[in-house]
Amino acid sequence: MNPTLCWAALALAASPAAHAQVLAQVKQLERVEVVGVSPVPGVDIPRDHIAAHVQTVRAADIERSQALDLSSFMNRRLGSVYLNEMQGNPLQPDVNFRGYTASPLLGSQQGLSLYLDGVRLNQPFGDVVSWDLIPKAAIASVTLNPGSNPLFGLNTLGGALSVQTKDGLHHAGTSLQGLAGSHGRRAAEFEHGGSSADGTHWFVAGNKFRERGWRVDSPSDVSQLFAKLGGRRGDTDLTLTASLANTDLNGNGLQEQRFLERDRTSVYTRPDKTRNRAALLNLALAQALDAHWTLAGNAYVRSIRTRTYNGDLNDDALDQSLYQPNAAERSALAAAGYGGFPAAGESAANAPFPKWRCIAQALLRDKPAEKCNGVIRQTLTNQHNAGLSAQLGHDGRLLGLHARSLIGAAADFSRSRFTQSSELGYLNADRGITGVGAFGDGVSGGSVDGAPYDTRVDLAGHTRTLSLFASTALTVASDAHLTISGRYNHSTVRNRDVITPGGGAGSLDGDHRFSRLNPALGLTFSPVAGINAWAGVNQGSRDPSSIELGCADPANPCKLPNAMAGDPPLRQVVTTTLEAGIRSGAAGQPLAWSLGVFRSDNRDDLLFVADDAAGFGYFKNFGRTRRQGVELAVSLQPAQGVAAGANLTLLDATYRTAELVNGASNSSNDAAQAGFPGVDGNVAIRPGDRIPLVPRRMLKLYADLDLGDAWSLSADAIAMSGATARGNENGQHRPDGSHYLGPGRSAGYAVVNLNVAWKPVNSMKGLKLFAQVSNLLDRAYSTAAQLGPTGFDDAGNFQSRPFPANANGDRPLRHATFFAPGAPRGVSVGLKYTY
Repeated sequence: MNPTLCWAALALAASPAAHAQVLAQVKQLERVEVVGVSPVPGVDIPRDHIAAHVQTVRAADIERSQALDLSSFMNRRLGSVYLNEMQGNPLQPDVNFRGYTASPLLGSQQGLSLYLDGVRLNQPFGDVVSWDLIPKAAIASVTLNPGSNPLFGLNTLGGALSVQTKDGLHHAGTSLQGLAGSHGRRAAEFEHGGSSADGTHWFVAGNKFRERGWRVDSPSDVSQLFAKLGGRRGDTDLTLTASLANTDLNGNGLQEQRFLERDRTSVYTRPDKTRNRAALLNLALAQALDAHWTLAGNAYVRSIRTRTYNGDLNDDALDQSLYQPNAAERSALAAAGYGGFPAAGESAANAPFPKWRCIAQALLRDKPAEKCNGVIRQTLTNQHNAGLSAQLGHDGRLLGLHARSLIGAAADFSRSRFTQSSELGYLNADRGITGVGAFGDGVSGGSVDGAPYDTRVDLAGHTRTLSLFASTALTVASDAHLTISGRYNHSTVRNRDVITPGGGAGSLDGDHRFSRLNPALGLTFSPVAGINAWAGVNQGSRDPSSIELGCADPANPCKLPNAMAGDPPLRQVVTTTLEAGIRSGAAGQPLAWSLGVFRSDNRDDLLFVADDAAGFGYFKNFGRTRRQGVELAVSLQPAQGVAAGANLTLLDATYRTAELVNGASNSSNDAAQAGFPGVDGNVAIRPGDRIPLVPRRMLKLYADLDLGDAWSLSADAIAMSGATARGNENGQHRPDGSHYLGPGRSAGYAVVNLNVAWKPVNSMKGLKLFAQVSNLLDRAYSTAAQLGPTGFDDAGNFQSRPFPANANGDRPLRHATFFAPGAPRGVSVGLKYTY
């Protein structure tokens, strides 16, 4: 039952005098779909009062799709959503909506907020979102709110995702489920819910997921447990929720085009491991004060521990001579007991994966950072955050008009500790890295260009955000509704550098304050019978994260995510969104549709800007970017058991301010244009250039069909246009077949998925068998592209110094296009028993 219906029923029992009024409200709500106004549950308004196209799905929709997780479901069924699988693991995608991102990767430009039962899931350090920590089995509903709605707090630039979880009152019963599929996929899942006559209710769900993965060295192991215990006594409902997650994910990232064409399961380097441990406790209260007033709130604590272990190519060695140890190096090797190293004549022709100079330089502590072609990077992030919020809702008269209003406050506190280390090593034929005991600690790693090789980071951060928010939806006429909202946020960020404390050059110490009042205004009305129109304007903002503040000094550029430097102040990113559209106005009709337009302008957007030092840069406020488009959604339910729908998005994402950015792998960079291809250079962004990784056209189709009482069939299709590659921000990259290999964009693609289910008994309970074929046509496609230097020749052997020195004495490198390959055809079968 909808929460508003619950409050209405409580008010009915508590106030007999309001019986007629509340009963009328209940009957009206049964006919009209309502949507939560803020992250805190408790105040809902009809969908046709909201000046935006809000998308809502239920648990049954997710189950029927057989999607792997929430991000996969959104990609398949929700309009304007698309994935960039940069990490190479199905549970670690960058989820994008209207060109804004919620990513698990530190340093990504985050622009979406995510809430679970009123708890913000964007993590304190970097605002990242770990999709593997969200328990799919516990999801009751998902609401995607578009635009810069200020009620959803910081980071709501392009939209907010609000997830509500199941409870024993509305999801009673027990179910057990097992699944097996391609690429070693195995999963087991359970859920149980119930309630007693005294108002106590409970729900628990668990999930265990493992797979080998379809690419080399890409296993996943996920364990999730979710529990909710509550008590409803008269007008009060109190619930305590606990969520635990333990995940080990391997995603080996992008692969160069030449090698994907030969073997789509191949990887560039490995491993790339992420291990998450997370715990969440949330205490929520909902109280009906009388027939008009409600009180809701929550208090939470959350802890996340994340470890990463990545084996990468050391790009700093690509222009070095890595073959044939010299006399001093041979002496060091012999003294250390090594044998088998060449006395003379080693070259790329007879040493496809060189190692001896790397080992020798590590022994000498001279310049291993220049002679080792591999590096192992490890990070550890500990985050602890807590907060509380309270919201007072009112359904009654305001300024002589009927209104649904709320006023509330929130406080969020966090502390985090981020450490990073690196060990140099050499690349093996299997693309793994063997460490040689030379660390980026300023001592054992020797020096690079005369400076100690030191990649360490040890940053402690504390944040505090205090917020006040309010909203009212006024019925200004029988078919017209005006919504006025606002939220004031005041945040402090305190960074302390454990390695270089005290501030000054190279120190990450800093104290920062940010505050802003973000408003919103929306109007809905019915120009003709059966049509609902809307128009709105709203603002949202995002504070710079600790990782951005830690890399914002032009005098000390850094190479993220490998290091950070000092932190001059950055300004908040502010997004203003304009929306307008029309939609079908009558609920419960066989045909529902929506047509809307939007424009979101970012001011003081954050961008990683190139510095004169090759490959280095810093975050700065960029000026303006824009994302605008047209959205069409159609759903049809002509008969019971038959449903179909489509979502079409035309999206234009562009830079609106000129800027200089690093373009070392872009054929149009200033050095290449001056006649020196393959060396470091910059490219100029012009107003109107397209933002990378954002497709211009998206089409999604789906159909659900019940074939009698036993069989059901579902199918969906995703079609995406190509997108500009990261590194080609100016759109001018062109391959030359020599120094630059591969295009400057990814190609468009279309993927079809098919599901079938069979129940021997026509009942909500009992046995159900199901099967799914993902990527039915086995299309080879990629969801993202990026330009970068490559360390391999056509045969797949390592190669440094692929070209002779140019007239300036610089060593050109070979550059290529790297792609994020999509998964091939996969088949899974399973069974579920409900009782």
